[in-house]
Amino acid sequence: MDEKFYLVRSDVLPESMQKTLEVKELLERGKVSSINEAVKKVDLSRSAFYKYRDAVFPFQAMVKEKMITLFFHLEDRTGTLSNLLTVVATAGCNVLTIHQTIPLQGKANVTLSINTALMNIDIEELLQQLKRLEFVIRVEILSSGA
Repeated sequence: MDEKFYLVRSDVLPESMQKTLEVKELLERGKVSSINEAVKKVDLSRSAFYKYRDAVFPFQAMVKEKMITLFFHLEDRTGTLSNLLTVVATAGCNVLTIHQTIPLQGKANVTLSINTALMNIDIEELLQQLKRLEFVIRVEILSSGA
């Protein structure tokens, strides 16, 4: 699935997305101590919050964000990780953490946290470049934020 990102005015967002943003703000500012307390406060179901929490962000937060975490499902081949890191480095990203599982049945999972402050292409282009690598089975954004 190709991910695309859009800038949308808040007044056209569905109410559940707007309330998800409210919940995230309450949690970030420490106004509530739990997700359950926050969703009750804004009258939002927990399932709606979990559905949208990783998909909707305030514009100001996205502008400030410098770190993203990517998840990869890869074929286990010699040089795979090295080639993957070359693409990330060429895009101007700095690798902060790497976690790789032990390959099973010729496949491995890798999670990369990268600093995008000096990235010289947009995130969509980076994802497309990574998806075009022949050994990449799947790549997803797990999170963004510092």
